[in-house]
Amino acid sequence: MTKARHTSFARLTQKDVSASVARHEMLQSGRLGGARAVFAFCDLSGLDLSGRSLADADFTGAILEETNFEGAKLDSASFFGADLRRAKLAGASLRRADMRGASLRGANLIGSDLYEADLREGTIAEKDKYGNLRVLQHDLGPSELPAAMLNSANLERAKMTGAIAIQADFTDAIMKGCRLTRANLRQARLTGANLENADLSGCNLTGADLDGCILVGAKLDFATTHGADLTKALTQSAEPNLEEVATIENLLAAHSRWAETDGREGRPADLMGRDLRHITELSRYTLTALIAPGELFYGANLEGASLQGSNLSGSDLRSARLGGADLRGVNLSGAQLNHADMRDTKLGPLMISGERLLPARMDNAQARYADLRGADMRRVRLSGCDLSFSNLIDADMRDSEMHGADFSGAKLPGHFAEALAASV
Repeated sequence: MTKARHTSFARLTQKDVSASVARHEMLQSGRLGGARAVFAFCDLSGLDLSGRSLADADFTGAILEETNFEGAKLDSASFFGADLRRAKLAGASLRRADMRGASLRGANLIGSDLYEADLREGTIAEKDKYGNLRVLQHDLGPSELPAAMLNSANLERAKMTGAIAIQADFTDAIMKGCRLTRANLRQARLTGANLENADLSGCNLTGADLDGCILVGAKLDFATTHGADLTKALTQSAEPNLEEVATIENLLAAHSRWAETDGREGRPADLMGRDLRHITELSRYTLTALIAPGELFYGANLEGASLQGSNLSGSDLRSARLGGADLRGVNLSGAQLNHADMRDTKLGPLMISGERLLPARMDNAQARYADLRGADMRRVRLSGCDLSFSNLIDADMRDSEMHGADFSGAKLPGHFAEALAASV
C-alpha cells in the first residue's frame, strides 16, 4: 500500500471507505439512510473501490495513488486536483467527470468511458494556519515514470485544453470532437485513434505516433508535428472529384445488374484503389461478390446491403453502418471494424453450390467496440480477431473458430462459454 505523502490529509481505512460507499449507493438507489460520499482532501491510496457505484461522489484534492477503481461507475464525480497516479481505472465510467488538474501519471484507463470529461488544467488553493492561500501541487516524481494508458478509451468531446499527456498511450481511443487546444502530446501514441472533428490547434505532437489515426475534419492550426508519424493517417479528403464519383457509381450500377440477373447483364465491379467515402447510400446497390479488398469504407452507410460472398479483406470499415446487412460468406480477413454497427448482420455461411458452404471470415480483423448484437455468426472464422469491448449479446456464435480471438471486456452471449470451450 502506498504511503501517504500528505500528512495533513485524513487517512481512511478500507472499512471507513466501504461504509461511506454503501451509504452513497443507498442514496443512488433512493433508499433511506443514504448519503453522498465525500472524500475531499482524504487519503485513499491503495484502497479497493472496484465495481462500486460512485456517480457524483466528491474526490476533490484526494490522494488516490494506486487506488483500484476498475469497472466503477464514477459519472459526474469530482476529481478536481486529485492525485490519481498509477490508479486503476480500466473499464470505469467517468462520463462528464471533473478531472481538472488531476494527476493521472501512469494511471490505467484502458477501455474507460471519459465522454465529455473535463481534463483541463486546474489548481487548488487552501488556507494555511495564518489564513493565507497556498497552491497545492502534485509531486509528479521523475519524468521517466510510465505515462497514462488510455488505450481504447472513450474521450469523445472531452475537454483537454492545455493537458499534459507526454508519452501517453491513446491507441484506438475514440476522441471525436475532443478539445486538445495547446495540449502537450509529445511522443504520445495515437495509432488508430479517432480524432474526427477534434481541435488540435496549437497542440504539441512532436514525435507522436499517429499511424492509422482518423483526422477527418480535425483542426491542426499551428500544431507542431515535427517528427510525428502520420503514416496511413486518414485525413479529410479533397473536394470530391465528380467525374470519379460518377465512374464509381456507374461501376456499382453495372455490378448490381450483374448480380441481379445472374450475370446475364452488367459486369462485376473491381473497386481496388477507389475512395468510396463520397459515395452516398451504398446500400441501394446489390453488391453480391464485390471485389474491394483494402478499400476505404470509413463511416459508410451499408445498412441492409447485400454483400454476400464479397472480398473486403483488409478494408477500413471503422464506424461503418452495417446493421442488417447480408454478409454471408464475406471475406473480412484483416479488416478494420472498430466501432462498426453490425447489429443483426448475417455472417453465417453461404451456400455456393450443392451442399458446399463458404464460411464468413473475420480472422485477424480488428473489431474493438463493434456492435454485433443479434448477429448470426455461425461458423465464422474468428481466429486472431480482436473483439475486445465489443457487444455480442444475443449473437449466435455456434461452431465459430475462435482460436486466438480476443474477447477482453466484451459483452458476451449466454452460450459463449460453451462455444469457447469447444474451440479450445
